[in-house]
Amino acid sequence: MNQIKKRNPVTSITRLLPVLAALAVLLTAKAHAAAPGITGGASNPAFNLTAQAAYITQPDGQMIYSWGYGCLVAPSGYAPSAISGATCGSMQIPGPTLIVKEGDTVTIKLQNGLPTAAGNTSILFPGFNVTTSGGVAGLLTQEAAPGGTVIYTFIASSPGTRSYYSGTQGDLQVEMGLYGAIIVLPNTLPAGCTAVGSVPAHYVAPGNVPESDFRLAASAYDHPKTCYDREYLFQFSEMDPNIHSQALAQVTAASGCTAGAPGCSLNVPTEPYHPAYFMINGRSMPDDMDPNYTTFYPHQPYNGNPHLHPGEMVLLRIIGQGRWQHPFHEHANHVRILARDGNLILSATDPTLLAGPALFTTTTTPGLAMDGIFYYTGRGLNWDMYGHNPASTDSRANATVQCDGKLNGYHSGAGDLNYYEWCADHNKPLEVAPFGDVASGGPVTLPNPNILTNGAWYGGSPYLGPNATMRATGCSAGAPAGFTCGTTGTTPPSGTVANPPSTEAGFAFMWHSHNEREITTNNAFPGGMMMMMLVDSREFVIDETN
Repeated sequence: MNQIKKRNPVTSITRLLPVLAALAVLLTAKAHAAAPGITGGASNPAFNLTAQAAYITQPDGQMIYSWGYGCLVAPSGYAPSAISGATCGSMQIPGPTLIVKEGDTVTIKLQNGLPTAAGNTSILFPGFNVTTSGGVAGLLTQEAAPGGTVIYTFIASSPGTRSYYSGTQGDLQVEMGLYGAIIVLPNTLPAGCTAVGSVPAHYVAPGNVPESDFRLAASAYDHPKTCYDREYLFQFSEMDPNIHSQALAQVTAASGCTAGAPGCSLNVPTEPYHPAYFMINGRSMPDDMDPNYTTFYPHQPYNGNPHLHPGEMVLLRIIGQGRWQHPFHEHANHVRILARDGNLILSATDPTLLAGPALFTTTTTPGLAMDGIFYYTGRGLNWDMYGHNPASTDSRANATVQCDGKLNGYHSGAGDLNYYEWCADHNKPLEVAPFGDVASGGPVTLPNPNILTNGAWYGGSPYLGPNATMRATGCSAGAPAGFTCGTTGTTPPSGTVANPPSTEAGFAFMWHSHNEREITTNNAFPGGMMMMMLVDSREFVIDETN
């Protein structure tokens, strides 16, 4: 891949500092997750949006002129309710995630704050029967003229994840950033689902306080097979900076013009199309792993950084918001698709059963929204990822806990650190000669750390969690009472700023586009449509406050 050429050295160096800082702190304090958005009231929500211009940032230091939807006035609320630092300014990419409930009458007032030469703008809401008031007639819907407004109203007739985007000159306006997501929450609690606020038992690890519940709902749909434990929203898009540059040049040339006057319009060619930036929730890697609502990206508030514990059912809300299809691969397991565009995929012979495919890559077709379930258990590794040793005297190791296999072959002890362990791998260590308090007998000898660099993403252990990491690498200094330590280790110490073994040392899996060019930023790898999924030991409390 080509090395990025810096157009503005001062800006680029300044931009590198927060990137390096983000990589350093990513695995320390918070998980930076959930599916944040805005609410418009307890019932029959109303949203006041604006379409405006601003600049968004990219990891190569470039500031890209863009358009986006934002909040004309402060929203009535944010969700999840406990998320910190939430804001909704005048413009953002993607637009604010609108969170409503099934059966709500939803009202969206849109004000056109774009440059006059940009002309009219609008919003389409696929999947809903929309009525309009005000505005001017457009090709697909009522539009807001420059400085004007239009009101859209619809009933959120069914739950699920859907997109919204401009219905005016879509080849330009959607490219410039006028798109967002709507999440419709079901109005019933299906049998077997755990109500929001009632933390599932497996959220509470021994010695930990219960983790906060950041789900928007107990289930994705009014169906008992759509219960979930965590959720994340990912909107995939791409951007051609040449189009944005030409739009800026024409807007600047027409500054001060009168709407409708000769020359007060844009004629920006959108073909040939050569995107150089590939984004998840409006950010490229590594920016997408910084917290939600960080001040680094005032017009790109949402991140992409999923965390989970083994066995948890994670709802992925996925939308293709660009012009290209992006074959996005979620490492560590397939994604079982529940629904597309708010429509459950049910068995033709038994409507109580879901029949969505298990996808190796989620094919994010432009305009398509899908909901799917992802989970990780370690099944099939053929080694004990918890590092059990039946002879252990370590009170924190859970070593004497036997795997009962009551959950279809998984361990059912919700109060145990190894909840949802695949019992066929219990007491099967990976290492032939492990150090510390890890059982021996496995098939592998780990390589010498002097000839293999594992990096800060890896905990320094083939076992899950800080407890196993310290057993494998040695912890003679500062070990807790009753804790047996190794005297040496075969892997690099993980006691770095990025990954201290006493707090978090999980497994990291790269989630990325399977189109090679899309994991670059302006043709420099790594970057673009890429993020990390972290599987955390239940010893580690996942904090999703931002």
